[in-house]
Amino acid sequence: MSSPYVAQPGDHEQLKWIDGGTIEVLLDARHTGGHLSIFRSTVPTRTASPVHVHPDEDEIVVMLSGSGVIWIGDRRCELTSGGVAFLPRGIPHAYRFTSDNVDMLTIATPSGWRGSSATRAGTGPSRRRLAGRSPRPSWARPPPRTVRSCWARRLPPTT
Repeated sequence: MSSPYVAQPGDHEQLKWIDGGTIEVLLDARHTGGHLSIFRSTVPTRTASPVHVHPDEDEIVVMLSGSGVIWIGDRRCELTSGGVAFLPRGIPHAYRFTSDNVDMLTIATPSGWRGSSATRAGTGPSRRRLAGRSPRPSWARPPPRTVRSCWARRLPPTT
């Protein structure tokens, strides 16, 4: 069951992200009863994410400012300020920011993406704080066949 939750800008957890960027956790499973997570991410320079898959969560990206290219499976889509993209669960995706100073919102539903992704990157809560969670992370590396397919389509490489 969810309970009401209100936070001010200084209350949000800050996580390090790619190339000096940050993820601000606006809402996560603790605040929404596991229904969704919302993050505000900023990146100061042009960079790219690895190809990855969320097997259990749909992801919605709203580009507040800046621009980028998003690959969803074999589709390549431009995303500019005010644009939105829906990334269904189970489909490999990646993005490359094509401008400096990107600011975006990400919504994951159901919630679950935040803890495993941040922990994998070495920037999230300690394992002690994650005790009691399912040992299987919701973030998963794509299988080698998918990685080869992404390389063939000139998608960003995995790490």
